[in-house]
Amino acid sequence: MASTDIVYEQVHFRHDPKWSVRLRSAEGGGLLLCLACAIEMMETKEMASVRKCFALSSISGILKSSAGALRELFRQDHRVTLHFITTLLGMLQTEKDPVTVEKVDQVLVQLLLEFQNELPFHFVLDEVHKQLNGQLSAKSLLPTFNFLGNLVKTVPNVAHSFITQYVPLLDHLCSALAYPDEALKTSVVHVWLQLMQTSGDAGAQDLPIATRDRLCTLLLQTFSNASSAQLIKNCAGLLWQLVKYEEAVSVLMSSSGGPLMCDTNEDILTNNSQSLIQDLEQQPADHSLLPLLLKKLLLSGDETLQMTSAKCIAAILVHSPSQYCALCIKADLPGFLFDRLASSSSEMLLWSIYSCLVLLTEELLFFSQCHSVYGIESLVRSLKEAVQLSNLEAPKQGFLLLTEILERQPPGVHLFPSASGFVAVSEAVKAGVFSSCLLVAAQAVKAATALFRLNHQSRPVQYQELEELVKAITSRFPELILTSPSHRRSLASHNLFYLQITGNKQSSDSSNQTFRSKGFLLQALICFQAACRLAEECASEPALVKNPFTAPYKHSGAQDSLESVCQCLLRCCDSVWIPTVLRTCDGPPSAQILESLYSILCSQFVLLPSLMPQFARKLVSSGFYRLAVEHKALLCAGNRNPILNATCCGFLQKLSMCLLFQSDAHCGSSHDFEEVETLLQCNLFSLCCHLSDWPSLLCEYQEPRAVQYCLVMMLFLALKQGDRLLPDQAVFSSVVVLLQSVQEQGDCVLPRSVLRSALYLLAVTQDRSPSLDGAHLNYVSKALSSCQSFASLYSHHPALLHFIWRYPELAQKYGALVLELWLAKKSQTGARQDTAGVQESDVNTGNPTHQQEQNQEPDWETSELLALMEKYPNVMLTLLDMVVGREAPVAEHVLHVLKVLLLGQREFATDLCTNLRPALLQALQWISVDNMANGPGQGHAAAAASSLPVVLKLLCLTQASDPPSPSIYSSMEGVCFKLLYHVSSLAGMLKPTNTESLLPAFNFLQCCLSLSPAHSSDRAVSMLLSNGGLMDQLQTVASSSSSSPSSSTPSPLPSSCPPLALLCCSHLLLSSLIALQRVHSTQVHKSVIWSLDTAVHRLFCQKRNTDNLLLVSYLRMLQALLDADLASPVVCLSTGPALVGPRPLEPEDGALYPLGSMGAQCLLITLRGLLMQKHELLLRTSVNCLSSLLGFLKRKNPDLAKQAVCQPWSQFLLYCNFSSGEKCLLHPALLRLITLLLQYGSTAVLWEPDLLRVIDTVERSGIKELNHEAARALRLLLAQIQSSVPLPTEDHKLRVRKMVESLGPQTSAENCSVSNVLNVGDVSLCMSEFSLKTA
Repeated sequence: MASTDIVYEQVHFRHDPKWSVRLRSAEGGGLLLCLACAIEMMETKEMASVRKCFALSSISGILKSSAGALRELFRQDHRVTLHFITTLLGMLQTEKDPVTVEKVDQVLVQLLLEFQNELPFHFVLDEVHKQLNGQLSAKSLLPTFNFLGNLVKTVPNVAHSFITQYVPLLDHLCSALAYPDEALKTSVVHVWLQLMQTSGDAGAQDLPIATRDRLCTLLLQTFSNASSAQLIKNCAGLLWQLVKYEEAVSVLMSSSGGPLMCDTNEDILTNNSQSLIQDLEQQPADHSLLPLLLKKLLLSGDETLQMTSAKCIAAILVHSPSQYCALCIKADLPGFLFDRLASSSSEMLLWSIYSCLVLLTEELLFFSQCHSVYGIESLVRSLKEAVQLSNLEAPKQGFLLLTEILERQPPGVHLFPSASGFVAVSEAVKAGVFSSCLLVAAQAVKAATALFRLNHQSRPVQYQELEELVKAITSRFPELILTSPSHRRSLASHNLFYLQITGNKQSSDSSNQTFRSKGFLLQALICFQAACRLAEECASEPALVKNPFTAPYKHSGAQDSLESVCQCLLRCCDSVWIPTVLRTCDGPPSAQILESLYSILCSQFVLLPSLMPQFARKLVSSGFYRLAVEHKALLCAGNRNPILNATCCGFLQKLSMCLLFQSDAHCGSSHDFEEVETLLQCNLFSLCCHLSDWPSLLCEYQEPRAVQYCLVMMLFLALKQGDRLLPDQAVFSSVVVLLQSVQEQGDCVLPRSVLRSALYLLAVTQDRSPSLDGAHLNYVSKALSSCQSFASLYSHHPALLHFIWRYPELAQKYGALVLELWLAKKSQTGARQDTAGVQESDVNTGNPTHQQEQNQEPDWETSELLALMEKYPNVMLTLLDMVVGREAPVAEHVLHVLKVLLLGQREFATDLCTNLRPALLQALQWISVDNMANGPGQGHAAAAASSLPVVLKLLCLTQASDPPSPSIYSSMEGVCFKLLYHVSSLAGMLKPTNTESLLPAFNFLQCCLSLSPAHSSDRAVSMLLSNGGLMDQLQTVASSSSSSPSSSTPSPLPSSCPPLALLCCSHLLLSSLIALQRVHSTQVHKSVIWSLDTAVHRLFCQKRNTDNLLLVSYLRMLQALLDADLASPVVCLSTGPALVGPRPLEPEDGALYPLGSMGAQCLLITLRGLLMQKHELLLRTSVNCLSSLLGFLKRKNPDLAKQAVCQPWSQFLLYCNFSSGEKCLLHPALLRLITLLLQYGSTAVLWEPDLLRVIDTVERSGIKELNHEAARALRLLLAQIQSSVPLPTEDHKLRVRKMVESLGPQTSAENCSVSNVLNVGDVSLCMSEFSLKTA
């Protein structure tokens, strides 16, 4: 026999071989087991414990590896099996060696587990019961209790029989808890724990009530006195099993403990447990013991015990929150739970504590004892850690707790008095919003909703945190899956094969995701609504709008301000929230979602009223009128969803009033707005029908008028923003029928706003509708006549103009009024008033300004009037009447329209000018009569004079737009002469300060003189020179512009100087009078004194600071005077020593008096500088003035004239111009300058390279490319070359002769004078006065 065989050698020979078996192994041989020897070994007291332990270990191994062989041995005789079990059970009591006892326990459990279907468990339990009854020492029962615990744990079927059939045995277990031995108690509690765990709910219910109650009481006593870790753990586990049942909880919570004993060696509790126990011993005797024990577990350092405690608390509260919450709160359990939150990161522990606290928040005592204030910081800190955990249930439960606390917290007790506390909770909520799980994010959003309450805001309010929270929630919208069912079906039809492969799992996941997305969206909308409500509450409290601790520069517009939050809300609503919600409306709309959306939109009108006009327009253009109406019809008809109905009505009312105030702000009264607001407020709720039903409602005679008026108002406001809710023809006919029914039924007059809306609808929809017949037109006319003020019915829309003028009956009554209102509204909206102004660069490039005005597109309001005039000619007659008969502002607007018309080269512009002149003549006659009868500026004369500037400006426009022809001025007896007469007479009677009238008068007079043919201009100049008042006006302008500046220091125009344009016009008018007086030798009755030295000084010293147009007028004046040898009777020149030197005069100064030699030199130097400029008019005028100056010098002092042109400046001037390119080289002014230099014998101009370069350039560019004026200047130059320049070769002479011959046909018969009028700012220039001189 091998040493490993289980054989008792002394007695083995007596045993029947049938009780032996050899267990074979893979290596051969095997273990020999004799069951009879094993039993006798266990029964022999003298057998060494080591031998018994070895045998038991071997049997245990056989049960694990070869249980079948052992089973065969036991099946031979059932009595042997029972005897073996009895022997082992006895060893539990008799064996002293703990290792052997442990092996006995192990073999028993294995044996019973292996033969559980063949062995009666009752036998085992009966034997155990006998041992317990016969045992006097409780300490010796420890192995038995250990065995029972392991048995129940390993063989769960035993538990039910144990509980239901062995009540005395259960009583023994209860009695054992009374022994002071903690090891025994640990074992007994372990047995109870295994019984409760394995028996399930049925077994627990079968437990006798007395036994259960006794167990609860003994457990509390055992738990309260427990000091070992295992006992505490077992007690906690058993407590968790018991609190699952309401009856057990009732016993546990009603039991009060005596003095709590605690072993001083206890090491599993925290350092603070001793002080806690001492405090608990001082509590009243009737105080429940269980909460104190649960706090003891919470204070332990074992997370398992802490979790068990939290689960027990939750289980207790679930049974009856109203009964146990107050008891737990009074025991200060919330505070201990909050403390555990601050020090734990376990997912399950956090979830358990969150769940307990959620249940505790249902009791008001939780808040009245300030547990929420105590624990909010710990909660926030734990939430920040919980969102980072992998288990998402914990943060979800945590945010639920935060939500409950925020929602139930009494308003008088602030949770976040400081900014740091609010910032912390805001950051925690933001972290939850960003969670990958939508359920967690939705719960965090719900917490944010509760946080958006005024009583939770710190002081100062952390607006930046609120804004960031809103942005965080908004940022989750793009990832939401809100696909409509129709869209999903469409996708499914295109991906059928894929769906068949992947099965239904993906479809189910997608459906769940969509459901969660819509849940998140709904909660987010509620949160956004709360944020808007908070902003409104803050805006109503000035102390919150301007935080006393915030810097002044942050009070508005800064990032941390209420205004910034409101702008963020509007921005998010506009760009994200509205589109996202509209996506959900592709399918069946949700009343909850729409209710929140419309409530949010209503809030926007309160938060940022300044931005609402633009926002309202966008809403209407996006179809929100249609959307809200259809949602009301779909979801609110039949008294369904009254809250949604009220919210929709509120939105429609605010939207309508915003649009109405925007459109009627200038013409509507407060009473009108209140009337419309009341109308909408009282009738929108009952209006729950589809848009397709509106026409029938409008045409229904029996329908309440107020409802019909609401429809008209909404149609008007929507159409005004471009949203046609109904077809035009349906709107037109419905409104006409409504007006008809109102009048036929004799109802009161329509509200003014409704009538205005009806008129607008008729006007805008008329193009797609049939014309009104006589009867219907009469209804419309009567309706309009019912309003005392047509201005209150006016809408600034071109369709209204066309509607009124389309029907003569309406045009007769309201045509002039609607035109006047149109023009007045044009001014209010800041439309362009005048297109006559030009930039200096326009003149520099040589483009005629009036041509630019003709090409310039008029503003849309003027274009509409022009289109109206083309369609209805009578409009023009009305406008002409308004020029004279209306106030100055209206007349100015008419002038602007007619100006655009005249300068637009329209086909009827000439006829208009022909009709305008007699009308303007009559207006001037009336103004003259009023001035003569009442005196200037008195009574009717003042009213008439107010329209004089407009009449004169319009008169100037006829000159600029109607191409002047000699026939017009051939007979000065006609209208033109009369106009000239009355304008000059009125100009003489005006006050010098009336520059508004003097300027157009001077413009007209000087243009008339310039445009008059030579054979008829004598009468004009004679009439003007005989007008003393006119000459006085010219003298006043000349005197006020004169000064005596220093010869070396330039100075600007004096402050008393007349306007620049008036000074320019006076110079141009005087220059024309001087020139024509010299031609016709007209008698002069009064001369104008003009300072020559001032003019020369300004040109010489101040040309850089002087406007180019003023320089042009000065040069034009000097040109006329120099042509008259500075001796015209029209102008009496004054001079000074700066020009002529001191008296007595030198011969040169005397010959050139009053210019003097110094004045001539200054003027020459000035002209040389101006000839370098690129300004078109200035260049032309400078060349002409130089021609007149050289002619004057030649007549007075020929040597000085030749000396002037032979100066080096001439050569330098030519070099600079020649270097500017071929385009500049062929400019008429440069060609004329070269001609002048040759004419007066300048040595600066040479054939080669100067003149030859000109010839080469002309040949390269071609004669045909030259305009008429350039060709004429070239012809003069070539003639001068032939007469005064010796050509070096015959070839050169031939080239010049051929060029002259090629120019002949183009210029001989061509009249190159330019006769059009150029408007430069407020000055009219006749271009014929600025053509280059030929002599």
